[in-house]
Amino acid sequence: MDHDFWHDKWATNDIGFHAPIPNTHLVNFLAQLAPAPGARVFVPLCGKTLDIHWLLAGGYQVVGAELSRVAVEQLFADLRVTPQVTPCGALTRFHAPHLDILQGDIFEVSAETLGPVDLIYDRAALVALPGDLRVRYAAHLRAITQHAPQLLVCFHYDQSLMGGPPFSIGEKEVAALYSAHYAVEPLESVEIAGGLKGLCPATEDVWALRRQAGKAGSP
Repeated sequence: MDHDFWHDKWATNDIGFHAPIPNTHLVNFLAQLAPAPGARVFVPLCGKTLDIHWLLAGGYQVVGAELSRVAVEQLFADLRVTPQVTPCGALTRFHAPHLDILQGDIFEVSAETLGPVDLIYDRAALVALPGDLRVRYAAHLRAITQHAPQLLVCFHYDQSLMGGPPFSIGEKEVAALYSAHYAVEPLESVEIAGGLKGLCPATEDVWALRRQAGKAGSP
């Protein structure tokens, strides 16, 4: 992961990826995967997403991982909550009731640091990583969450027409990354009006990754 690239994005407020409303797919499909309110949802590479506001309002506990301290501080400011900030190995933990954000490199997050997770919500993490990191990331996520089920949102488009991030991730790659460990179910594929960043036709694809007996495998 190019740390400087993302630090510069937040330092210059170049955050077009930050949506002004909670994600529609989260709102529509979370109930199909998540247990009752009170479950702990992991949001990797979370930024200051309003999805966290929505999850907290719904009674969920949230744990996020985010590289940028600027993003984390803005998240808590937007929530109007003052966090308890403590060092956590190579990371920094921002804690408030029902919310923990681990600030730093996601590959420094361990199962012990993360704690128990009932569901992973990946809207902007996998698509933010170049191909050489996606295999490592998927394996790391499985390992630190004990193969928690996932609600995964990806973009799919002709990668030759536009450079990422967000990168294009289609059905074959989702299957290659996850089908040995999860039952992979497509939930929805929606054409993006006006194309991705207005540059090329694209769809936003939603996947449910469910634990299945005999498919846990090794990380």
